[in-house]
Formats: sequence, structure tokens, C-alpha cells
Amino acid sequence: MTHLNPKALPNERGYYGPFGGAYIPEMLYPNVEELKTNYIPILESEKFQKDFHKLLKDYVGRPTPLYLAGNLSEMVGAKIYLKREDLCHTGAHKLNNVVGQALMAKHLGKKRIIAETGAGQHGVASATVCALLRLPCTVFMGSKDMARQKPNVMRMRMLGAEVIPVESGSKSLKDATNEAIRYWINNPSETHYIIGSTIGPHPYPDLVARLQSVISDEIAEQLQRQEGIDAPTHVVACAGGGSNAAGAFFRFIGNGKTILVGAEAAGEGVDSGLTAATIAKGTPGIIHGCKTLLMQTLDGQVEEAHSISAGLDYPGIGPMHAWLAKENLAQFVPVTDKEAMEGVKTLTRAEGIIPALETAHAITALFKINLKKEDIVVVNLSGRGDKDLDTYQEYFKNEEAQLNAV
Repeated sequence: MTHLNPKALPNERGYYGPFGGAYIPEMLYPNVEELKTNYIPILESEKFQKDFHKLLKDYVGRPTPLYLAGNLSEMVGAKIYLKREDLCHTGAHKLNNVVGQALMAKHLGKKRIIAETGAGQHGVASATVCALLRLPCTVFMGSKDMARQKPNVMRMRMLGAEVIPVESGSKSLKDATNEAIRYWINNPSETHYIIGSTIGPHPYPDLVARLQSVISDEIAEQLQRQEGIDAPTHVVACAGGGSNAAGAFFRFIGNGKTILVGAEAAGEGVDSGLTAATIAKGTPGIIHGCKTLLMQTLDGQVEEAHSISAGLDYPGIGPMHAWLAKENLAQFVPVTDKEAMEGVKTLTRAEGIIPALETAHAITALFKINLKKEDIVVVNLSGRGDKDLDTYQEYFKNEEAQLNAV
């Protein structure tokens, strides 16, 4: 069973302080209410737990290693451990949530899965599990993201998923989510929507956080063996919608011992107008079925986000993280595109691990917080960089050309 930290849970209406809830059209009320009524009994059932943990072990490849990064530790000046979610099957933490939600859909008698994706990892995870469980799968993805994440589009299609390009808005994650919700409204009865992050109407933020909390459970157990402690001094994770951060933070929220650090995408700068730094720039509002912080105009229109990272290119953040920031239970550090690219080079050259662009934001955040030699820090290495190699090649080629021109 998952270690349930009561300080990480919303109230019975799905609120984390002032954030959360379910703001949904009437057509979706039966689906959301069905999930809200059944998700905890299903999660706590013996059959679900047995099936879920068997798949986590034998299919996802858990537990993932907790690796002491000696070279990176020397550079940072503190003891840095990497939680290797990049070694999960499909290359990221996303599969933890998808395996759980797909099993839940089976328990609920659903016949079809839909999902949204930005960087493509959630889409790949959804397509993977649907192939395994023989469920039809439709994935909505912004056409801009499809262009910059071509390998993941190919993987989804090879796995048998239908990938629908979204041409509206900024053609990125926000717009893919909009289209997935529209499809769900029109096809409510037999469809389960596997939301990829701690966003959406209650109970999704809580459901996703609980399924991802296996990450912090393993961190505690592994640190006990490796360091003789059950909590690090710091946990650092990138935060867009916030699922990998929620999973890495979950067990340690409010423990009085661990500083939680979220790295959010500042794009070209927090005040540049081309950013996704929601904690820094957001105000309370409604997005995709929940009340949270989001970037919006004075009259409540959602502003377009910008990040070089498709997985962090989102104008909101999960309500759990909005609440953690408001209550000073976590700090959120903005990291620009350029700084994230330096994080890519840092980890690749120091440890021989090429991180996903999302993860690179968390690597850079290590150099923006005050760490002491005796600190024991866990960075959640949320995904691997295979999907971003085209972006890296283009960026570093242009950087090299600029240097040669000087």
C-alpha cells in the first residue's frame, strides 16, 4: 500500500486550501462523479493493489535506482542523489500514473482511453499500456509539439494509438487538453480520460499524486538503506502541471525536515512575456476544471505560455503546487530556456546521463538554491533525453555557430 501522507491530501471536495475543486460542464458530471465515488475504494482494494504493484515491478521496472551522482555532487557542493525515473519503461515517470489509471478504467468498465500530451511521454505511456491491456487509445497533441517531439509521435503510432494533431491556440499542451476534454464531453459513457498530470477537476489531481507517490515512497526506503535517514534535506523536481514533482514531494510534504523545490520554466525570462513561470506570474483562476494559479490577462483570458520544453509549456500548475507555494511548503525556482540547456550539458558531461529538457530545469535549479556540504539532496530525474535530441542538435549547432562568429 502507498504511504498516505495526510498533509498531501485535499479535503473531501478536492481543495488544497483555496485551490482545486471540480469546475466542469454538466455533460461531464456523471463521469467525474463516478470517478470521485469509486477511485479511493478501487485504489484501496486488494485486487487493484496486487495488479498495480505487479505491473510496477515487472513491467515499469520499479523500484528505480537512487543514484549518488559523485561528479555532480562535487560541482554543486552537496551530496546529490538522482532518482532515476528516466529508467522506467518508456523513459519517464509517466507510466506510474497511466498503469494505475488504465487499471482503474478497467474496474469502471470503460472501453476506450483518451489522453493529452505535450512532450509526448504521457501519450507514449498511454499508448503503451493500452496496447498491453487491449484498449483503443486516442491521444491529442498540439501540432507544434508534434513537430518538436517526432520520435514520440512515431512511438505512439507504432503502439497502435490514434494521434490527433491540435491546430488551435498555441498548438501545445493547453490546447491538446482542451481538445481532449471536448472529445470526452461528446463521448462520455465508455471513455476514460487519463489526465497526465496533477491538473483537472477533482479527483484527478489527488488520483495522479497518489499514483505517482510511489516515487517518494521509494526515495524514503532507499535513503534509509544508503544514508540511514528516511528523508532528504531537499527534493528538487521540475514542475509544469506537476505530476513528477507531486510524486517526489508527496511523502515529505510538511515533515519539517525536507525543503521542497520546484523548477518551473521561465522561457525567455519571467518578465519577458514568453514564459511558463506560473508560480511567479500566475493569479488565481479556473483552467481545465480546477481552480489554481494560471497566467491570465486582467479580464481572465488565459495567456499563452512559452518554454523550449514541450512538457512544461503550460500556463497553469496543479492545485497542489499552487497551495504548496501559497503556504510556503515548497519554493519554486524559475529556470530559463538557456539555463535549462546549460543543465543538459552539465548532467550529460558530469554523469553520462542525457536528461529530458524538462528534467534539465531541475538540474539547473541545484545551482540556484543555497546548499551546504552536509545537505543530502534528491533530484527527481523525471525523463531521459532521447525525445529531445533534435532540439539539442539544433540549439547547440546554433550556439556553436554564434561562438564561431565572434
